[in-house]
Amino acid sequence: MIDEYLVVVHPVLLGGGKPVFPLGVDRVELALTETRAFEGGPVLLHYRR
Repeated sequence: MIDEYLVVVHPVLLGGGKPVFPLGVDRVELALTETRAFEGGPVLLHYRR
């Protein structure tokens, strides 16, 4: 079981892309606990269960 996710989003358009989680996985409620913007555009999103 995973207790937290740290996701870094880079603002770039690449096309179709790949899903972060496989299809058919049960939905899990997450709470956004922190955000941090970096120079150049990337943003860190910190989620906990």
